[in-house]
Amino acid sequence: MRTARGEFAVVDAPVADGVEPKGVALLLPGFTGSKEDFNPLHVPLAERGYRTVAVDGRGQYESDGPEHDESAYAQEELARDVLAQAAAIGTPVHLLGHSLGGQISRAAVLIDRSPFRSLTLMASGPAQISPSQQQRVKLLRDALGVMTMAEVWDAMQAMEPPEETDTGKLDGGLVGRDDLRRRWLGNKPAQLLATGRQLCTEPDRVAELAAVPMPFHVLSGSLDDTWPLPLLDEMAVRLGGKRSVIDGAEHSPNTDRPLATARAIADFWDDTPARN
Repeated sequence: MRTARGEFAVVDAPVADGVEPKGVALLLPGFTGSKEDFNPLHVPLAERGYRTVAVDGRGQYESDGPEHDESAYAQEELARDVLAQAAAIGTPVHLLGHSLGGQISRAAVLIDRSPFRSLTLMASGPAQISPSQQQRVKLLRDALGVMTMAEVWDAMQAMEPPEETDTGKLDGGLVGRDDLRRRWLGNKPAQLLATGRQLCTEPDRVAELAAVPMPFHVLSGSLDDTWPLPLLDEMAVRLGGKRSVIDGAEHSPNTDRPLATARAIADFWDDTPARN
């Protein structure tokens, strides 16, 4: 995708054949994630009439970015990238952000809400991540200060239980460790350092967001240790938005329970008024 702020790698999935188009959605992945995290959602959302554009943010996987300049990944810079992506699509879009992507989405809406029809915060809370997750991010940031990306990958694999090292979830099924390794190595270290810091220091901006006249949706799995569920429940109330909980899903309902997740997302979008 060519934008006023550079090119971004995307998965652009059209509406299914024979289905009346209802709208376009821009999907932002989370920390250490990529556009492929949304692959299991594209078909069910296309069948509901929605074109979906999943994007690698600056310095994520197949989108380029500086190796060592953390200032390039300041939250406002990433948020302005999102505004440029929406402008390149050329029509008001439903915006969805997973985890870190939710915080970047929120920042984009707070800069300029005009390109967006709605905002879905998926497994993305009101402020900084939980203390246990902050510790994990700190370990990663410390490792990136003294190790290469490949060395960090090997260390992470050595720390995971054996059943979690061979495969990962993608495309609604399983992918090999080599694929996941390639995705990891595509990330720019400065991006991980800067966005990891953001996750650990993000302030509560829910009141500011609630003042924006826009439909909101807070969606999560029924189990999530990144932001405790009561915090997400409360955030939905504060936003006056819809709350969806996907049974049997954890921090990534898009891969844990994609059909139920897509259904909840499309139901929300169906109820969102059209904008010209």
